[in-house]
Amino acid sequence: MTFNKNILTLDAAREADRIVQSLRQNVRKTLRREGAVVGISGGVDSAVVLALCARAFDPARIVAVMMPDQDSSPQSEQLARELAVQFGVQPVLENVTPALQGFRCYRRRDEAVRRIFPDYNPERGDKVKIVLPQNLLEESSLNVFSLVIVSPNGDERSAMLPRAEFLQIVAASNFKQRTRMATLYYYAEWRNFAVAGTANKNEQGQGFFVKYGDSAADVMPIGHLYKTQVYQLAEHLKIPPAIRERTPTSDTYSAPCTQQEFFFRLPFAVMDALSYAQEHHVPPAEVATAMSLTEVQVRQAFDDFDRKQRAANYLRMPPLATQGACPSQTFI
Repeated sequence: MTFNKNILTLDAAREADRIVQSLRQNVRKTLRREGAVVGISGGVDSAVVLALCARAFDPARIVAVMMPDQDSSPQSEQLARELAVQFGVQPVLENVTPALQGFRCYRRRDEAVRRIFPDYNPERGDKVKIVLPQNLLEESSLNVFSLVIVSPNGDERSAMLPRAEFLQIVAASNFKQRTRMATLYYYAEWRNFAVAGTANKNEQGQGFFVKYGDSAADVMPIGHLYKTQVYQLAEHLKIPPAIRERTPTSDTYSAPCTQQEFFFRLPFAVMDALSYAQEHHVPPAEVATAMSLTEVQVRQAFDDFDRKQRAANYLRMPPLATQGACPSQTFI
């Protein structure tokens, strides 16, 4: 098939049926679990996974867990509740703020923030996020993060984020994904269910996930689908418009931050087509013509994907075992 900007168009009904059958096989036969646990956030990915699980299993064999923390948007819980009701699943609320306070998640993060902005004061209402440059197609720029502080009146201040502070902020924030996954596994082990992950192909391919956090699931129903394809499934599965039209966000930082701002740097419609083209070795010149871009812009996007994929190799690696056999005389 000749590459074109609509190359990722799905037969959504057929793909949904295929995923449902795979879920039943993987959960019941391969994993020998009796149902599924899904973390729902009011976002389109978790909504689609819940809808697919609702087709695969009886609603009584699904646990839908909402796991907000103090930085989460109130809209996330509201939309998650409405979604669960639509698919006949009783939602469970687990506010993870106390657990994160126990891990000193917020204190560790704010300590690093204050080394950049000493007057940062969350008690006053200051909010924080980290972002990447959004000019990927205009110039070849590395993935260097900036720290953004938003005051209660909406004023923003931004500063380049040094490596030490970046690592501390990310390490502290990653307590959130790991705490949520631990919560999901509590329900999975209690009910003898499987955890259904909500990551899509963009996230897994480019490394937009936390090791042993949102990557630690038993099945990944939409892990092979690009975000634009997830939206196609969402429309077919009748996901509420409020969720389908909501701008994708990590919902991790206290200041609103889209996934494009924080990590991907491109609109999904453009990024997905370019990512497909790179994966299938479509020549940049052909891609540029089909996408109404220059060949330089295409190569800049490809280079960004490559850098992220290389950085994410560590995240995908299983624990490394020591190679070779122990000498027999070391055994007692």
